[in-house]
Amino acid sequence: MICGIHRWAAGLSWPAWRARLIGAAGCSPAAQQTASAPTATGSGLTGTVTVRLWDEQVQKAYDASFAEFKKANPGITVKTVLVPWADYFTKLRTDVGGGTADDIFMMNGSYLQPYVTSNSLLEIGSAFDSLKADWVPAAVEQYTRDGKLWGVPQLTDGGIAVYYNKKLLDDAGITPDQLNGLVWAPGGGSTDTLLPILKKLTIDAAGKRGDESGFNGAKPKQWGYSAAQDLQGIYYNFIGSNGGQFQDADGRFVFSSPESVAAFQYIVDLINKHRVSPAASNTNDNGDFTRDQFLQGKIALFQSGVYNLKNVADGAKFEWGIAPMPAGPKGAVSVVNSVIVSGNAKSKNPELTRKVLQWLGSGDGAKFIGSTGAAMPAVTSAQPAFNDFWKAKNVDPAQFAAQGAMPSVSAPAGENYGAAFAAWKPTFNEIFLGRTPVAEGLQKAQDAANKAAAS
Repeated sequence: MICGIHRWAAGLSWPAWRARLIGAAGCSPAAQQTASAPTATGSGLTGTVTVRLWDEQVQKAYDASFAEFKKANPGITVKTVLVPWADYFTKLRTDVGGGTADDIFMMNGSYLQPYVTSNSLLEIGSAFDSLKADWVPAAVEQYTRDGKLWGVPQLTDGGIAVYYNKKLLDDAGITPDQLNGLVWAPGGGSTDTLLPILKKLTIDAAGKRGDESGFNGAKPKQWGYSAAQDLQGIYYNFIGSNGGQFQDADGRFVFSSPESVAAFQYIVDLINKHRVSPAASNTNDNGDFTRDQFLQGKIALFQSGVYNLKNVADGAKFEWGIAPMPAGPKGAVSVVNSVIVSGNAKSKNPELTRKVLQWLGSGDGAKFIGSTGAAMPAVTSAQPAFNDFWKAKNVDPAQFAAQGAMPSVSAPAGENYGAAFAAWKPTFNEIFLGRTPVAEGLQKAQDAANKAAAS
C-alpha cells in the first residue's frame, strides 16, 4: 500500500500551547501497525503502539519515558504522534470513526462523552487496580462515567495563579506582596483592590498610567492584566469566584445567571472601559496573545495555569514570579482540569496498548513528565520529580497546588460540548468586543449552546 504525505499546520492549544508536526509520512499510524495480534516471545510481547498527543513539551517527555519502557520491553516499539490542538479533536473524530486512529490518544474532558457513548475507548478496569490508588482522585472522578474509568490520568493543572513581571511591578511602585489577597468586586467600588493595581500597571503610548489624568487606553504601551476570552485562565474562575456556574450538574449551560453576568461584565469592563487588558480584537481568536505579550514584557500580570509554567520559564527574559489569583465575593475559586490518555477500543494491538497504558499510569512511567517540568503529573508518586525540577531553577510552583486544593468550579463536560462551544463563540466574541450587552448576549449564547448540546 502506498500512502501520501500528511502535513499539519501549527495550531493553538487550550490551554495555549504551540505545537508543530511537519512532514509526517504515511497514512494514519494505526494503519501502518502490525496487522496481526502481538505474539509472545521469550522475553515478552512484540509489536508497535502509537500514542497521539497535542503538546510538544509533553511529547518530548513521552519519548524519554518510552525509551525507558523499551529497555524492559525490547520487543515493543512506541511512537508518539503530534497533532496541533487546533486540529486535534476534529482529526481524532474522523480517524476514530474511520478506524484509523492511534492505539492511544490524549483526551480532554470536554470531548470525552461521545467516545464513551460510541464504545470507542478501552475501559480502565481491573488490570489497573494496583495503580489506581496513585492517581489524583479528581482526575479519576472527572473521567469516570457510570462507574467506569475511560483513561489513565496523566496531567493535572492544579489551580490557576498569576505570573508577574517583577520589573513592571517595580516601575509602578508595587511589591509582589501586594498581589497577595487581591479582591475583585462586581461593579468595582471601594472593596475592589484588584482594579487600582491594574490601573497602576497599565501605561499608554504617552507614558500615562491608567490611574492618571489624560490616560489614553486606545493607544496602549503596556497592559496591567490578561483579561480575555480565555475559558480556563480567566472567565471560568471569575464565574466561580462570584458564586456562579457555567454548567449545572446535568451538563446544561447556566452562564446567564446574575452571578455569571456580573462576572463577565467585570471582565469586559477591564478590557473596554478601563483598558487595562488587550482589546478583544487581538485575543478573541488568538489564545496565545496574552501569553506572548507577557513574555515580551507588555503585560504585567498574566493569569494562567501550570500548563504555561515551562513556556514562561523558557520564554521570559526578565525576573518573574507567581502570585495567587484574585478572589471574588465567594473567594478564589478556579477551574481544575486534568488530562488522560485513552486506549483505542479498535486497536489492532489491545494487549500491547494496555501494557503501555499501565506504564504511563505508573510512577516510573509518569515521572518523565514531571522531571522535564513539562506538566504536573496526575500520578501522585511522579509529582516530586516536577517539584524538584522547578526547585532546581529557583521556581516554586506550590501556588498552583495550593489553589487546586481550594474550592473549584467544574471543568467543561458534555457529549456535545464542542458543538455548544461553536454555538456560543460568535456571541461571546461580540460580548468581549463590547458590541453586545453582557446580559443580553449571555442569554442568547446560553440558548444557542443548550440547543446545540441537545441536538
